[in-house]
Amino acid sequence: MSAQDDFERVAAELADRGVTVAKVFGKPAYKDVNGKAFACLFQDALACRLLEGTAEHKEALELPGAELFDPSSRHRPMKDWVCVPHANAGRWLEFAEAAYGRPR
Repeated sequence: MSAQDDFERVAAELADRGVTVAKVFGKPAYKDVNGKAFACLFQDALACRLLEGTAEHKEALELPGAELFDPSSRHRPMKDWVCVPHANAGRWLEFAEAAYGRPR
């Protein structure tokens, strides 16, 4: 299964909560009912807004290949966003749910 397929699978799981898919940073993203993005597909990873200092943020960064999200590739990563590699797509729903539940 491709990263896009897994992104769509998670989107389908979240749809009953009012989550929609739209473009953010030029990439497909999940938006909450208020239109705020909380995760997006970036290359072959799902970038999730997990908030630095939370258990989910720490757990996501401990995954092999995970890193802070740097959409500009200018070495200015977004400290509250973690890219969860496609190798861990089985956990994308878990991290997307955690990101969805975070206050904005």
